[in-house]
Amino acid sequence: MTTVTLSQNYQVVIPKKIREMLKLKPGQKIQIIAYEDRIECILLNEINDLRGILKGVNNEIERDDDRL
Repeated sequence: MTTVTLSQNYQVVIPKKIREMLKLKPGQKIQIIAYEDRIECILLNEINDLRGILKGVNNEIERDDDRL
């Protein structure tokens, strides 16, 4: 477990080990959520980063007549 310190300007530095593990880049957007008694960080992907994510998905499923 890694501990960080909140600065006087309420800023936190993400430790290098975690930045490298998650492949974070400067300027990348992160959503911050307060949940019960903790803070959660969620990486926001650019739409271009999602290109090809569905490659190989089987789309030959049976559909209802009103869904064609």
